[in-house]
Amino acid sequence: MAKKKQTTMKTAGVKNAAVITDGCNPELVRGADFDGIFEIPIIKAPEIIAIPKAIVPFSKMDKVSSSGFAVCEYENDIEFADLLRNPDDYVKSFRKFQAVISPDASLYWDAPFAAQVVNKYRNHAIGYYLQKKGIYVIPNVRWGDERTYTTCMFPEPLAFAGVEKHSIVSIGSYGVIKTALEKRHFKAGLKAMLEYLEPEVVLVYGSMPKAIFEEFEKRTTFYRYPDWTTYAKSNRDKLVKEAGADD
Repeated sequence: MAKKKQTTMKTAGVKNAAVITDGCNPELVRGADFDGIFEIPIIKAPEIIAIPKAIVPFSKMDKVSSSGFAVCEYENDIEFADLLRNPDDYVKSFRKFQAVISPDASLYWDAPFAAQVVNKYRNHAIGYYLQKKGIYVIPNVRWGDERTYTTCMFPEPLAFAGVEKHSIVSIGSYGVIKTALEKRHFKAGLKAMLEYLEPEVVLVYGSMPKAIFEEFEKRTTFYRYPDWTTYAKSNRDKLVKEAGADD
């Protein structure tokens, strides 16, 4: 890690800091350590690496039995917008699941870099907050173009800030490796992530094309999880049965 410090932010007299700070409520990171020049809240590596049996998107978590599942936000940002605004409303529900992958507010390539920093901060602020509430949190690692996963612009890569080394992380390939350019950035970012964080385990939500992943298979242990559409199709009868049990 680069530099770490503990927050001393206060919001006295502010009734709704989340609104004023556009979701970056400083109360979420009270007691957190911050990493590097971007001061991203650190999501601590778990003491024990636990591998979920399946991953379900935030918007679909009511469709599965919670046992053994990890909740992710690898979907359109609008689907988990309420989590970004009101994370405390979901703490009770998240505790029923094996794990929660920290949010995936998008790092759009064509967005101003400042906006990408804000979304990275949001992802980690909420991940840290949920971890503080006793939830098993797996850090999501998301990168965009080379500005986020190299030191071409800053001395530290934004994408890997706030993630501890030699542990478990999660990445999402679903919907982001369609074009040749997307594939190039995804592979380059994956290589950089493996070199920088040296994770023991990488969860992959979505496909794992050989052209991207094959050369890295000996660098870590990958666990692949199908996207929700694929999972729902192959587990249709099970999902129907579970839905009936909840009625």
